[in-house]
Amino acid sequence: MSKSLKRVRAAILDAGLEDTIRETGHATTAQMAADELGCTVDQIVKSIIFLGETSGRCVLFLTSGGNQVDSVKASALAGEPLGKADAAMIRAQTGFAIGGVSPLGHLTPPRAFFDPALMDFSEIWGAAGTPRHVFKASPQDVLKHSGATLAEFT
Repeated sequence: MSKSLKRVRAAILDAGLEDTIRETGHATTAQMAADELGCTVDQIVKSIIFLGETSGRCVLFLTSGGNQVDSVKASALAGEPLGKADAAMIRAQTGFAIGGVSPLGHLTPPRAFFDPALMDFSEIWGAAGTPRHVFKASPQDVLKHSGATLAEFT
């Protein structure tokens, strides 16, 4: 088991949540993951990371699988211009590889924002630290334990 998967499992258990981690095989898109999990694409939490161009820190946007982050709204929320975060920076700051960035268990918790569209569901699925693992939880629990702020950015 990878270190990042172990870290997410520990974060889930430390939060008092049920360990629902599941392997998704070779799903590489939100739609593929939804098809494999038997849920809607909007129940998949995409972890979109930008580089805060002023702060030099990663900024995380947890969005519903069918939504796109609006860069103007995202920059306004972040209070700074946002640019592309490269894979090395994402790994260094979060501890996760691209495709496996979890809402929970970051090495250094980033400033994070949470898509209100995710609140429409009783359960959502987020990455569990690897590109092949996900976990299920209520959106309220993911919002609370991710430290994200509920905000419009799509």
